[in-house]
Amino acid sequence: MTAVDDKDNIELKGEELRLVADAPLADLKKVDDDERSEFEEEEKKKEEQCYRLFRQDNRLMREKNEYELSSAYATPNPQYFEMRVRVLHMDGDASYLQKCTTMYDRLGIPVYGAHMRETDMPQQVASLLEMVQPDILVITGHDAYTRTRGDSNDLKAYRHSKAFLQTVREARKAVPNLDDLIIFAGACQSYFEGLIRAGANFASSPSRVNIHALDPVYIASRVSMTPFLNRVHLNEVLRNTITGEDGLGGIDTKGVLRRGIPLKEQQNL
Repeated sequence: MTAVDDKDNIELKGEELRLVADAPLADLKKVDDDERSEFEEEEKKKEEQCYRLFRQDNRLMREKNEYELSSAYATPNPQYFEMRVRVLHMDGDASYLQKCTTMYDRLGIPVYGAHMRETDMPQQVASLLEMVQPDILVITGHDAYTRTRGDSNDLKAYRHSKAFLQTVREARKAVPNLDDLIIFAGACQSYFEGLIRAGANFASSPSRVNIHALDPVYIASRVSMTPFLNRVHLNEVLRNTITGEDGLGGIDTKGVLRRGIPLKEQQNL
């Protein structure tokens, strides 16, 4: 519960899903301690499953990259270094941002997390891009589509899709090339088509469904492990997300991982 108005209408936010919703107080049921503990245990299990999925995918990507290098340089164990990929993650929810940055850290992906209201993101993104100089930009938080406010192509029917769309446009003013800055934008039920047209490489939600809090991390992780000479395989990456193709989509995009030789010291740049 995040807010109560003078008519006892409650604003709720998801703990697992990037969704905000309204409901009358009379329609709500208080969760007891046992139910709460059970939910938290299930959520912890799901996050660990997500982590194992991410780690497995990263391991397979690394093995593939090493095989390609072995073939290219005609040596079984090529000694190479990697340029570190930077992620700027803008999030409208502080607790989700913490979950995401923890997952980035566990995966070894450098991230700069910025928490702010979704409506403040368009004004803040340019200065953050200049400061962080990221390879990947994540723009997310909470959203919702309300059919009674308009059809799926009407921005007025969405809670925060307009702010996400404006943020993407501002980011593209700073970095116009789709391969120089990879952008993921959106949250639950977001205006997918509008976000892609605005310049996002990946976005939610094609079928206006809810997405998991960690879905943006998976997309960023996969892009960060794909060499810049290769394309990110859309079917594969979307199939392996927690939500799947109903909640996430994108366009042809190059990876951002850059490798180099020779390796003189046992560290990456």
